[in-house]
Amino acid sequence: MNKFIHPTAVVEEGAEIGEGTRIWHFVHVREGAKIGRNCNIGKGVYIDKGAKIGNGVKIQNFVSVYRGVVIEDDVFIGPHAVFTNDKYPRSFNEEWEVVPTLIKRGASIGANATIVCGITVGKYAMVAAGAVVTSDVPDHGLVMGNPARLAGFVCYCGRTLTGDPLFLDEEVVYRCAHCGKEVRIRKSDYERMLRERRGR
Repeated sequence: MNKFIHPTAVVEEGAEIGEGTRIWHFVHVREGAKIGRNCNIGKGVYIDKGAKIGNGVKIQNFVSVYRGVVIEDDVFIGPHAVFTNDKYPRSFNEEWEVVPTLIKRGASIGANATIVCGITVGKYAMVAAGAVVTSDVPDHGLVMGNPARLAGFVCYCGRTLTGDPLFLDEEVVYRCAHCGKEVRIRKSDYERMLRERRGR
């Protein structure tokens, strides 16, 4: 099988690991976890039972991906990023329910960011380092701060979209100054960004 699992890693029976995936030092993958093809799972990562990770995902050191978290293809997760899955945590609560979180294709989560459960991080969105994300992030959205606010938008290449966009009926269209790609943003998301920049 064309995959690498470091001798110090613990991969429980029943975990699914895709071709080309590399699992490094002291990783723990629980039974029932699913990891796709060509992923890179860094040192000290914990992947819980039932967590789902797509293809081409890079998870840096010391990230915990708990059950209820779904990570789509081509996502980047920086070191020490935190996911949660319980909105009302108590050590003695035996009736708690998993609250799901979805990280969509191509999104990037910065180092030490915290993703509160029950939200969706949109396609190709960018969560800044140290951000505490408590609400949904739109496609291509750039969020930062505590609580995280929508500060702008990023291209597929990750650069911040700048300059004057083209306004259409339901969309706002940017042209990336770095790679030249066209990025379409929902007008409602653009208006949300303006409100959050004003602190409302």
